[in-house]
Amino acid sequence: MRLANKVSIITGSAQGIGQATALKFAKEGAKVVVCDMNQAGVDAVVNQIRETGGEAIGFAVDVTKMETIVAMVNGVMAKYGRIDTLINNAGIVMDATLKKMTEAQFDKVIDVNLKGVFNCTKAVVDIMLEQKSGSIVNASSIVGLYGNFGQTNYAASKFGVIGMAKTWTRELSRKGIRVNSVCPGFIATTILKDMPADVIKAMEDRVPMGRLGQPEEIANTFAFLASDEASYINGAVIEVTGGLTL
Repeated sequence: MRLANKVSIITGSAQGIGQATALKFAKEGAKVVVCDMNQAGVDAVVNQIRETGGEAIGFAVDVTKMETIVAMVNGVMAKYGRIDTLINNAGIVMDATLKKMTEAQFDKVIDVNLKGVFNCTKAVVDIMLEQKSGSIVNASSIVGLYGNFGQTNYAASKFGVIGMAKTWTRELSRKGIRVNSVCPGFIATTILKDMPADVIKAMEDRVPMGRLGQPEEIANTFAFLASDEASYINGAVIEVTGGLTL
């Protein structure tokens, strides 16, 4: 198992891509730390991992509130004494055109998607520096590379996490810490569940592979980047889009 005994924090892991990532990491032997604002969702994923023979602990964490992150990190260190991986996956959308977007909508998305990544990474970096090892992966988006109609706030946040990852690559690499970004395309998550069938079909038609991606396909990418197999991958921005951006 390529993540055997790696203590891995995965934010936003009560559902969707985060949940798939937690399950994948457990399958690969990691000691999984499930983090989300939704305590019931956290408990469900932890139980799901344990029922299949994996190891997991869970915390209710609001990535905009540093005190909840510090409490989680302290709990992880008390139990395991190290942190090997941080997957910065937590994120939200509050879409509107520039004309209609409110300051509150802009600020909320930036606070969760951008500052939340800063907060979580800030909380673990001293531990990884002391270990002289660690892997940090920021979940960005194709919107963080190309922009998208009606997503000023989301695009800014996802461009931002790439910029932070590249900066941290320059700051941390000589200390044994790798930092990368993953940019998913159209992924079949609960965000799409209320979309009309014709809209989903139009999305599929834009992808050369003719289908949406699955959360597990992003989870596989996160797992690879967290593993020693990716030991020379650093500062990368990896698109997982089915060819959407060609």
